[in-house]
Amino acid sequence: MTQDPQTIAWLDQEDARLAQVIRRHRVAVQHVAAGEGSGEPSFGYTVGLFGVGHPELVVVAVEHETACGLLNTVADMVLDGRDLVPGEVLADDDGTPVIVVEELPNPGEVLFSANRFYGRPDEFSVPAYQLTWALPGGLFPWDAGYPCEEDCQPRPGTWRA
Repeated sequence: MTQDPQTIAWLDQEDARLAQVIRRHRVAVQHVAAGEGSGEPSFGYTVGLFGVGHPELVVVAVEHETACGLLNTVADMVLDGRDLVPGEVLADDDGTPVIVVEELPNPGEVLFSANRFYGRPDEFSVPAYQLTWALPGGLFPWDAGYPCEEDCQPRPGTWRA
């Protein structure tokens, strides 16, 4: 597929910006706003953790600032030596569960910037974990009494960019 020169120039600039952020901070956060009328949620993901031998991290259905704060906090844990695994529960300082680490089965449909950064085709995507967040009080989407509809926080593999 041939791309127009303006798109190629923009992608080159984006690649350079992403490389600078990762060199400076070891990880970058890419946020994707919800598409109008698409039914797909907004989401954010890291770029840089695959380079240190860890799956990238994804959070769904949160705004830009929340995504950046959460992903940077958990990415810092990984960069400090923590190796997250699917099924792991992260708790706040009071011991209340706030995040469950889940494998994202369709990273090639989500991690476009990460795959471009690492030179990976979508069918051989870098791996990723989805960070499923709890509502205040520790309720997760699978818990009885969770007050949101299913699309409030889509389950891993049920959504794409």
